[in-house]
Amino acid sequence: MPLPSAGPAPDAASTPLIELDRATVVRGDAAVLHALSLRIVAGQHTVLLGPNGCGKSSFIKLINRELYPLAREGESPVKVMGQDRWNVNDLRTRLGVVTGDLTRDLLDMPDLVVSEAVLTGFFASLMLPPDSRVTDDMRERMNQALAQVHASALTSRRVAELSTGEMRRVLIARALVHRPQALLLDEPTAGLDLVAQRDFLQLMRTLAQQDITLVLVTHHIEEIVPEIDRVILLRAGSVYADGDRAGTLTSENLSAVFGGALQVRCEGERYFASSL
Repeated sequence: MPLPSAGPAPDAASTPLIELDRATVVRGDAAVLHALSLRIVAGQHTVLLGPNGCGKSSFIKLINRELYPLAREGESPVKVMGQDRWNVNDLRTRLGVVTGDLTRDLLDMPDLVVSEAVLTGFFASLMLPPDSRVTDDMRERMNQALAQVHASALTSRRVAELSTGEMRRVLIARALVHRPQALLLDEPTAGLDLVAQRDFLQLMRTLAQQDITLVLVTHHIEEIVPEIDRVILLRAGSVYADGDRAGTLTSENLSAVFGGALQVRCEGERYFASSL
């Protein structure tokens, strides 16, 4: 089994975005993350790739402060942007998180329109609080974020009427209103048809070229756009391998991580895998 490396060496001046130092997370009677250590710096587009049950969702919940690691006296197993303690609302202004859970939550509100859904990002809520004050600057940033993801035409649509692809763009706009340093994307093309998937991958490429660090969490190798060149392979809650795309996305590595014989091929700038 390959020994985990530190991945591509970052510039010494790079800002730590996410740092895990032997972080262990237990859910029920089982450890879902086992002494997980990794470091991602700003500007280092990264994918965490692995099968269902490898700890990807737990990683997202750990960063998003929905789960907490086992405490170690005097140590901080998890740091986000250099801090181990965050007000969750403040954290979400710096790190935009887009997950399927948020999609389901917003779809439960049939009267919610897109403009309001995006504005809720300022209040870290699923609806505009009754006493909220929506400023002209907020509305301008909402319009800019929707334009940034090519979703301006959706502004007055009801969220419940959107396609999966449209909804995904709205969620990213909701995260972008804060002009975050990074986006954490969980299985972003799940449920999209082929055309919507193509369009969404192009959006990811555009965002990656706009000084927004992408951290992609997925089990779909084809979601790894060319701008993402660091690959962290997870298996059973631990790092199996960590490095650049060419050296890490190999048939041997993916077969070991996914537990079956896989053949990896590179077509142009994209990677694909098929079973043998």
